[in-house]
Amino acid sequence: MLASSAREARRGGEAAIGIFNEMFDGEKVRPAYAGLVDWVERTPREVLEQKKQEAEALFRRIGITFAVYGEGGDTERLIPFDMMPRVFTEREWRRLERGVKQRARALNAFLWDVYHRAEIVRAGVVPADLVFRNEAYEPAVVGIDPPGRVYSHIVGIDLVRTGPEDFFVLEDNCRTPSGVSYMLENREIMMRMFPELFRSTRIAPVDDYPERLRRTLASVASPKCDGEPVSVILSPGAFNSAYYEHSFLADQMGVELVEGQDLFVQGDFVYMRTTEGPKRVDVIYRRIDDAFLDPLCFRPDSMLGVPGLMNVYRSGGVTICSAPGSGVADDKAVYTYVPEMIRFYLGETAILKNVHTWKCADPEDRKHVLANLEDLVVKEVHGSGGYGMLVGPRSSKEQIAAYAERIKANPSDFIAQPTLALSTCPTFVAEGLAPRHVDLRPYCLVGREVHLCPGGLTRVALTEGSLVVNSSQGGGVKDTWVLAD
Repeated sequence: MLASSAREARRGGEAAIGIFNEMFDGEKVRPAYAGLVDWVERTPREVLEQKKQEAEALFRRIGITFAVYGEGGDTERLIPFDMMPRVFTEREWRRLERGVKQRARALNAFLWDVYHRAEIVRAGVVPADLVFRNEAYEPAVVGIDPPGRVYSHIVGIDLVRTGPEDFFVLEDNCRTPSGVSYMLENREIMMRMFPELFRSTRIAPVDDYPERLRRTLASVASPKCDGEPVSVILSPGAFNSAYYEHSFLADQMGVELVEGQDLFVQGDFVYMRTTEGPKRVDVIYRRIDDAFLDPLCFRPDSMLGVPGLMNVYRSGGVTICSAPGSGVADDKAVYTYVPEMIRFYLGETAILKNVHTWKCADPEDRKHVLANLEDLVVKEVHGSGGYGMLVGPRSSKEQIAAYAERIKANPSDFIAQPTLALSTCPTFVAEGLAPRHVDLRPYCLVGREVHLCPGGLTRVALTEGSLVVNSSQGGGVKDTWVLAD
């Protein structure tokens, strides 16, 4: 039995250093987790071990792996799956929902603005250099009016929790946020292995996400669309780290998964090659980077894109989701201005807080960062996947000294943040149930309507004490429950 193990999940030094345990409030189990604790304490350890092996076998058989770049040998890895779900109450989720939707609206307003009159720059709210010299800013998009003024159609907001009411945004993902397939497969596997939990608990469903995504894409179809919109997912191909997700979503949505060679431009439209002849495409959910979308507009050596695509996009013959140039809104330096964006465009106060951030491009901020590297988390402005970051408290003196030289050489490439006391969730590890740090990426769909899927991808740092949750850095994933009233 795991009775003692469940109780151990509240320990690990959290109380002493102020870390919020999402399952336990001191000695008491928080109400949202009461049913789970009861389930754990009456389930034999060997049963859970067997279920864990079954889950791993399912992930491997289905093909839920991810690629790790820059390593020799076998770079395909099975993503670790933890069977202990993370739970939010309906009240907690409603607040997160309001905050994420607010942020998604403001980010899209910012994107439309900076590709038109740039009023936020003219008003002195956001520095011009931060926008117009940003490597993600695409001059080719200036003046283009996407349907509904929506540039970022799938927004992934990375959140961390530090207390009962304290949620912070770590970063915004406005281009092609990945991981939604893990969210859906986590739920599917949990329901298959533990149906009794779902019979006894009212949990908001996430399985309608693919249909909602399909409807979101259709809602922003080109004004020139004639009849039912035809959507496709444009993938760079099977060697991409997220290819499983591309094919999974295409299958779940009932749309075609295509590569650049499957599409061509003729006149004012984009067509797909099929066995029955050319078929017009109205919406492209692209999962390739801006630079490779159109060799006539961006990188001329790209073999992944569609020649002439941007001309059709500019003329309104096709919608690209998310729009080229959306990356300027999720730059880690631009992130620091999102609360100001919310005030500027929406006339509201930000519901979700930013983490205090020092911009190394600023001399005073840089001085503070270099003097306190051992206490800070430093990130590359354009970095992702947990690569290229420094976690000061977990780094050696040699690593800190080397990173300081990188900052001095190119200060505008870095930002720094305090080391937050991320909340912990109970996680099955070799010794039983133990607290591990987690974050959350909910997925917000933006079209004619704005919808937040009631769940998301919870990533967990499986190494004791680690704050790095990315799968590429050894993290795992959990199912995320939102309890329905």
